[in-house]
Amino acid sequence: MIIQMEFQWALYLIASYLVGGIMTGFLVAKLIKGVDLRLLGSGNIGARNAGRVLGPSGFVLTLAGDILKAAAVVWAGIQFQYPPYIQLLGFLAVILGHLYPIFLRFHGGKGVASFIGGMIIFHPISAVLVAAAFLLFYGIKRSLTVAGLFAFALTPFFYWLFEKQWLETLLLIPISFLVVYVQKEDIKERIKLTE
Repeated sequence: MIIQMEFQWALYLIASYLVGGIMTGFLVAKLIKGVDLRLLGSGNIGARNAGRVLGPSGFVLTLAGDILKAAAVVWAGIQFQYPPYIQLLGFLAVILGHLYPIFLRFHGGKGVASFIGGMIIFHPISAVLVAAAFLLFYGIKRSLTVAGLFAFALTPFFYWLFEKQWLETLLLIPISFLVVYVQKEDIKERIKLTE
C-alpha cells in the first residue's frame, strides 16, 4: 500500500512538471498570429511580452493559462487527498516545468502567474496577504517587479503565521525564492535605473 501510494505521488510530480511545461504564451502566439513569441519583443514567453506582441487578448489568455495550470496541479493534489507537502512538491514541480520546460529546451517563463495560481488554491489567505503586500510595496517603490519580488519572498512567512507547519513552510521557501531568483535580470535593470 505504501509503495503504491509513493508510486502515485511520483506520477503526480512528473505530471505536474509536464503540465508546467505547457507554455501558454508560446501556444497563444502560434494560434493567434502564427509567430514564435521567443523571437519577438523581449523574447520572454510570459503574459507581459504576449501582451506587448499580441495585444490585450494575448496578455489575458497567457495570464489565465499560466495561472490555471498551477492552480489545477495543486487542486488535483487536494482532490486526491495527498498530504500538503506532496501538494507543495507538485506546486514546485509545476513551477520548475514552467521555468525550465522540456518541450522548449528548458527555456521558459518567469513563473509569476503560475506562482499566484498555485498559492490561491493551496492557501488563499496567504495569497490575499501577498496581494496586499504587493500593493503596499508598489505604493512605495512604484515598480511592479520590485513589489512582486518583495511580496513573493514573504509568502512562507504568511503561511507559517496561520498554519505553524514547519515542513510546508520550508517547502514554500524554495518555491517563492525560485520565482524571485529568475527575475534577477529585471532586478539588475531596476538597480541601474535608480543609480
